[in-house]
Amino acid sequence: MRAEALARWERAASAEDLFARAEAAGLSEQLSRLVQYKALRAAAAWEGPLRRLRISINLLPADILQDSYVDWLLGQINSVGIDPKRVTIEITENALLSDLETVAERLAILRKEGIKVALDDFGTGYASLSYLGSLPLDALKIDRGLVARIGTSERDRIVVRSIFTLARDLGLAVVVEGVESTTQLLLLAEWGCDMYQGFIGAGALDEMELSRFVAVSRSTAA
Repeated sequence: MRAEALARWERAASAEDLFARAEAAGLSEQLSRLVQYKALRAAAAWEGPLRRLRISINLLPADILQDSYVDWLLGQINSVGIDPKRVTIEITENALLSDLETVAERLAILRKEGIKVALDDFGTGYASLSYLGSLPLDALKIDRGLVARIGTSERDRIVVRSIFTLARDLGLAVVVEGVESTTQLLLLAEWGCDMYQGFIGAGALDEMELSRFVAVSRSTAA
């Protein structure tokens, strides 16, 4: 089980809206690093049911392309005192388009320190498959758009099932986004889904709600 850090602001309709405003003001990089730092600091201080829970943080394409980013992230992890093995960074295909070789080198450095790497929104880009042999990855996150119709469309089931097979052959974990029905969940479990996100499990939670959710989940599992 892990938690994904989400950026929210009462004056913005969504995280996309928030970061669009920040970009228009020339502040997207500063906002991204602030959100990452706050997520790491919060996770480092978790106790009780949340102790040792892993945290995923989303990177902007500009983050990993900055020469200083790797040192900055490792410095933040060290300063808040969180185990790097509890941290997963999520990147999208947009981060890979400018300089795949440089991005791969930087991700390899972070993985060497124990940080996990996930390719987010897999299946929405034009060249996702070409990256799988080049990048040091631990997981694929299948975009919600690919799983929305697996309960009713045989073609969509074939596509998603094929991604599971590919991921297993590459030794990658699979995380599925946007799971909202029991039918979807049962199919994904049958195919060997490692983790899922979606309203069938829980929506966005604050820290107190997350603590209760994790405690109940572990109690039920026991």
